[in-house]
Amino acid sequence: MLNKKYVDLIESKLLEYFNGNDNKNELNKAMKYSLTLKGKRVRPLLLLEFCKACSGEVEKTLPFACAIEMIHTYSLIHDDLPCMDNDDMRRGAKSNHKVFGEDMALLAGDALLNLAFEVMLSEENVKLLGESKVIAASRTIAEAVGRKGMILGQVMDLKSENCNIPLSELEKMHLNKTAKLISASCEAGCIVAGAKENLVSSAKEYGQKLGLAFQIMDDILDVTSTQKLLGKKPGSDLNNSKSTYVSLLGLEKSRKLVRDLTALAVKALDEFEGEKENLQQIAVELSNRIKG
Repeated sequence: MLNKKYVDLIESKLLEYFNGNDNKNELNKAMKYSLTLKGKRVRPLLLLEFCKACSGEVEKTLPFACAIEMIHTYSLIHDDLPCMDNDDMRRGAKSNHKVFGEDMALLAGDALLNLAFEVMLSEENVKLLGESKVIAASRTIAEAVGRKGMILGQVMDLKSENCNIPLSELEKMHLNKTAKLISASCEAGCIVAGAKENLVSSAKEYGQKLGLAFQIMDDILDVTSTQKLLGKKPGSDLNNSKSTYVSLLGLEKSRKLVRDLTALAVKALDEFEGEKENLQQIAVELSNRIKG
């Protein structure tokens, strides 16, 4: 079971950014709509758990955790657009563009990305954590989601449609599109806690392995799960003629790869002497989604 206490803290803090009458216009409604749809909150949860494992003050890092979820949500809004994956459902509800229109969905995603950096680089956050930690963590996140990270991965994804790409290219694509933000969440949790470089490196390794496993799980669930369980219509990879781990390796080898990557993620936690049981549990619990 993912840490419900931390998930509740994240949910509550996210709502704070949309309090007040000035947040009731169409743009803010669109932003809040997607941001508050119920998800697992894996990325902000990892940030908080790594902060805890490095003996940091968890509540002080909540703004960074919320910023990570804002960035993730922006990526989902854009990913669902007709010019991208053209998905009508997300987290069991209508995609943002199906509710607010493509133009407002595009702008809501842009605004969430900008809000994330407003939150991370705010004067309040600098006072809470210190300037050097805020800058270092923000830079790590920015690099992970930019032209050499998540956005590059999305470009590779679009260019791979109707193509048979090799496994090495598929891994590179998913390391950028999915794993780098997960890894940056882990690293940022250590950075804001003031952890030593060896722990930041171990957190990065954990995040990369877990992030890649997470994407392979999505590939598996896209062909084995249902719309009710996924929160969106399955089979989108097949419909978009995309290469996946399942199409290249088959189901059983893909499942084995998830197990192997999960074991490597857990192994990366050996460097940590603090509370790491929840991080071990997150990795195992996420990998268990593919059983059956």
